[in-house]
Amino acid sequence: MLIIDSKDCENIDKALKKYKKKFEKSKVLLQLRERQAFTKPSVRRRGEVLKAIYKQQIASGKIEG
Repeated sequence: MLIIDSKDCENIDKALKKYKKKFEKSKVLLQLRERQAFTKPSVRRRGEVLKAIYKQQIASGKIEG
């Protein structure tokens, strides 16, 4: 549960903006989307390896990101 500290004089738009930012940082939506469908551990590992290879290639300068 997300709790936002709001002051009495604070605008509702600012409070909503704070809530949205806090919600995005908590990554609740990403977890929900990830849990909608089961992914096999081997597929998950393969994705992590591919991501690591991509990051390494960017760091070495082979690929411009």
